[in-house]
Amino acid sequence: MEAVAATFAIPDWIAAGLSNGVYERAGGVIREAGSKQVIAWLKEVALPNLSSSTIPSIDPVTGALNLAISSANLGVSVKGFSEVKQQLGVVQQNLQQVQGSLQITSASSLLNLGFSVIGFAVVMHRLKGLEKRLQKAQEVLNKVNYKIDLSFYANFRAALDLATNAFSMSQPAASKSMAVQAINRFLEAEHIYVDYADKELERASQIADEYLLTLALAYISEARCYLELEETDAALRRLQDGSNVLRPRIRKYVKLLLTSNPAIYLHPRFKDKVDLARLTKVFQWLEPNLDEKAVFELQRENLFKLALEQDKWIETLPAAILDRAEVKEGWFGPDLDDLRRKAVRQLPKAMEVMESMIETNDRFEAYQEEVKAIKELGISFHDWMKLAPDQEAQPEGTNLMYIIPASSNDRSTSIGSLDSN
Repeated sequence: MEAVAATFAIPDWIAAGLSNGVYERAGGVIREAGSKQVIAWLKEVALPNLSSSTIPSIDPVTGALNLAISSANLGVSVKGFSEVKQQLGVVQQNLQQVQGSLQITSASSLLNLGFSVIGFAVVMHRLKGLEKRLQKAQEVLNKVNYKIDLSFYANFRAALDLATNAFSMSQPAASKSMAVQAINRFLEAEHIYVDYADKELERASQIADEYLLTLALAYISEARCYLELEETDAALRRLQDGSNVLRPRIRKYVKLLLTSNPAIYLHPRFKDKVDLARLTKVFQWLEPNLDEKAVFELQRENLFKLALEQDKWIETLPAAILDRAEVKEGWFGPDLDDLRRKAVRQLPKAMEVMESMIETNDRFEAYQEEVKAIKELGISFHDWMKLAPDQEAQPEGTNLMYIIPASSNDRSTSIGSLDSN
């Protein structure tokens, strides 16, 4: 346990490295930008002195970070409400400062930063959110007589209940037997949702991302079972298998949302919402060597086509961005004015979805680094979960914990090379 130390305060040398580009955040880890060597792991923690209703959480439907404040939930009097508001102001200021340096707020994700934070109850919460998203999408798809199969979500929930019960049992043999049953159900879910995701990707569908996220949750649940059983090698192997399945499909989905003419995201209508820097970050995830100048050069001809063809680009948008079932019918097909209005509304959202899926992929891959660290340190998963700052009070407004090598006060060492294989 002496090999790592936990702290609520981001070390100065890490903050400086993030500012000058020496370090970068990738999902739930901070690493060297060049070598990709991990130098710290991130883990969300509850905010101090606030009720559970005020803990920053990931919205199960949008994946966005929330600070839900309710005077009723806080149980405060009118006299004390100003004090609470002042406290929350400090919370939000500190959150913005820390998350700004880590670029956490630049894109939301359905996944937490730290793998150890995602228990079966959290997965259940996220899974129900995905079901709600699909139910909402069904309302639109009914217009074209397309049916979404939601039946297997009940089986996934049953597997999560089974896993929860397994690790609450006092008899090790019975616990392991039930855990194996849960693992088998998660394996079944993985096969089913790979098939669903592939079919929706081929359809360029608006629900492909929901199936990809469900698939990620299935792999996470299976790996979590192995960690609970202290089978670290098996957990790491399954997360690696999950990345091999997820990354090419997320890559395909991002390319789909970029459309045949990515320059549409630079259309003057979106100048206050999407800029070249945001578009470049998406391209850099696909091709790391690209910079803003290179991306602009790639889009130079596309920009000319955009100006020449005027509204023709709207007609080429895939259903993943704009399903024609959502557009009013005119005399000769979809009403062009309604199509234009909805396209202008949907494209900035599509950019957010791309950023979110990229962030989700990065967090999933960072989970491997966390499990590698547990393995290389030779500690148990349950000891890793218990890591907390020693004799350090959690500052108000701090919802992140940094786990760093104990010998890295001079930033000269780190624990092995944890670069992905």
